[in-house]
Amino acid sequence: MHIRLLAAVSALIPAAAYAHDMPGMAHDAGGQPMTMEHQHHDAAVPSAPDHAAMGHDMAGMAAGHAMTGTLSAYPMTRDASGTAWQPDSAPMQAIMGQVGDWSTMVHGFAALTYDNQGGPRGDDKIFVSSMLMGMAQHQAGAGTLTLKAMGSLDPLMGKRGYPLLLATGETADGRTELVDRQHPHDLFMELSATYSRPLADKLSGFVYVALPGEPALGPATFMHRFSGVANPEAPISHHWLDSTHVTFGVATAGLVYGGLKLEGSVFTGREPDQHRYDIERPRFDSWSARLTWNPTANLSMQVSHGFLHSPEQLHPEEDVRRTTASVTYNLPVGEKGAWQSTFAWGRNDPSGGHHAVPTDAFLLESALQLDRWTLFGRAERVDKDELFGDEHSGNPLAGRVFTVGKLSLGGYRSVPVGKVVLDLGGLVSTYDLPRAIQGEYGSSPTSFMLFTRLRVTG
Repeated sequence: MHIRLLAAVSALIPAAAYAHDMPGMAHDAGGQPMTMEHQHHDAAVPSAPDHAAMGHDMAGMAAGHAMTGTLSAYPMTRDASGTAWQPDSAPMQAIMGQVGDWSTMVHGFAALTYDNQGGPRGDDKIFVSSMLMGMAQHQAGAGTLTLKAMGSLDPLMGKRGYPLLLATGETADGRTELVDRQHPHDLFMELSATYSRPLADKLSGFVYVALPGEPALGPATFMHRFSGVANPEAPISHHWLDSTHVTFGVATAGLVYGGLKLEGSVFTGREPDQHRYDIERPRFDSWSARLTWNPTANLSMQVSHGFLHSPEQLHPEEDVRRTTASVTYNLPVGEKGAWQSTFAWGRNDPSGGHHAVPTDAFLLESALQLDRWTLFGRAERVDKDELFGDEHSGNPLAGRVFTVGKLSLGGYRSVPVGKVVLDLGGLVSTYDLPRAIQGEYGSSPTSFMLFTRLRVTG
């Protein structure tokens, strides 16, 4: 059954044989991706210029209302969450502008969702999820200074977040784990500064500091990759791949040579607590390293490893080593479409705590945008060890590892409204569950979501 789940979505992945280099893409007012030749000059994305020349001509770039890559001289469409990369040809949805000699960018969304999770452990809820990010870029000596601020009104949905079968991670009250629910994101998701400058021909260096921010660990966060953000529900593999995207205290340094990036971070290992409106104390007690390669404009690959000190508030004695690898492929489809797919694997290897068994997660997702319609799918296979609490819960299933599968398919129609679009859509999810837990979840639960989403496109 696991293989069938993955195969159902793998058919959505465009064949690598069709890969071809494309310039960075932005979107027209209707929310459709367009090539460089069709972009307004206020949203121009420069092709990767010579690194040395870049250091001496940033003022001219700013005067031309353009932005470059945050970490080096590449198309800004390569930048995703934190210092993570995606393919250069990935769709960009943002409003570009100019304030003095600062180049600016704004993007975000707000989604109103009706969520119905099936089975005995399911629940239903109407909630709003949201994200808004602003960025400003400026010449600073021979290099580039980029400031980012990102926030969310997710705390308004309540401390318990929204129902999501098989989701685990974090806490709502500081005493019990959130199970079968997705936690809300913090009000402050990123407050960061990045400085990069050329060091030699094709070689640049950068430093990124944030409170909060994202360390060099895992793929681009699901909220910031086109294949993931199309789906309004969080992946149940989130805490094996990209859960560190809101980390209170991050310092990253790295080198970029053409399409290669090597970086390392020191950061706070503890996940955000149940107080979603504050900024927590940085500890810088953990570390990570990541190697990323963009061999063509349509392909981005990364491998990363990190040590997370005491990530769980409820089990402070437990440390985790996390290893991830991922591939994201983006295929522009005509002038008004894109097809992006991501395959990712993550492993959590805990030590010194209540769960001492390594667990794995696999994710395969894809999103296809054709004119005003977008279709998406996601398949996951995850080893879950927190579905029934710890050994003190009294449940005979507590502490055991169960391999579960989930398949979600959905789509939406986009209606342009000036510089934003209104998405109207839905999705349905089905599950592959071990016989041992079907008594708790049911033999074949089905979940669905209906949503309307307002999304910045530019």
